[in-house]
Amino acid sequence: MANVYSSITELVGRTPLLEIKGFEKLHGLEARLLVKLEYYNPNQSVKDRIALNMIEDAEKKGLLKPGYTIVETTSGNTGIGLAAIAAAKGYKFRVYVQDNVSEERFKVIHAFGGETIKLSEEPAIAKTLEETGGDFVAAIKSLKENVLVNEKDIFFVDQCSNPANPEIHEKTTGPEIWADTDGKVDILVANVGTGGTVSGTGKFLKSKNPNIKVYAIQPGANSLPSEANPEPEEITGVHPFENIPAERVPSTMDLDIYDEKLEVETNEAYRAAREVARTDGILIGTSSGAAIAAAAKVAQRPENKGKTIVAVLPDTGLRYLSTNLFNENYKV
Repeated sequence: MANVYSSITELVGRTPLLEIKGFEKLHGLEARLLVKLEYYNPNQSVKDRIALNMIEDAEKKGLLKPGYTIVETTSGNTGIGLAAIAAAKGYKFRVYVQDNVSEERFKVIHAFGGETIKLSEEPAIAKTLEETGGDFVAAIKSLKENVLVNEKDIFFVDQCSNPANPEIHEKTTGPEIWADTDGKVDILVANVGTGGTVSGTGKFLKSKNPNIKVYAIQPGANSLPSEANPEPEEITGVHPFENIPAERVPSTMDLDIYDEKLEVETNEAYRAAREVARTDGILIGTSSGAAIAAAAKVAQRPENKGKTIVAVLPDTGLRYLSTNLFNENYKV
């Protein structure tokens, strides 16, 4: 039975490209705007790709063995992907999750048998976050040096410095986009969290055609904590990579791969996600809304008339129903 699969690990990748014609019409766009729907992965996000690759890479290298516990820090989707793959492969899973993520993320990880700990609940991490003003990279370092160093029989995934992260996008996401557009892609737009998606996908596409432009997205100033606005409505999973200390940029982010940085505010991401739900019938998350908002800005440039733009949409909107994303009465 050739079409019967034996594990969810066989269902990762090969996600579709969709031209969002309703959104194009709404905004009068004269470029083709294609979106890669990563919620077609078995656990509804792009992070399924890296979860599978990082686990299987660790198995091949002998870093992950039967009976071990897989450990990670995440804003949510990587944790969900890892929890599912861990369950399918028979591993225990523990994840340290950023406090401000949606309730659905915690519930899904628990459903897969995973253990969740909020970053603020681990004293060493909470102290580091307070001292550094919420530096997630510093928090990961603190976790490794103060907590995990004392444990045995664990594998710390460390997505922010694990080369298997961008590697899988170079091997799968990029080739899928190239094949599905018959090589007629002009522009790639992708968010930066760990930087794996834009780095790996961009590297492959530029290897096929150096003229392809890569745009990397970071949050706008109003969507980041500041002295004047200490608790803004943030874009989950999207982090700054320019104009910050070098040690805060994940090593999985290739700073030479992108042609231009694009900044998106949370209200722009919300608006795009709400619009595309009604114009094209796709329900996406906040970071996906950010990708569409950024791609629309690129599409509106006169020099891009008639070009094909591909935006990678990280996840489903079903994980944001408890947030303000689809609350039309909520204005950012």
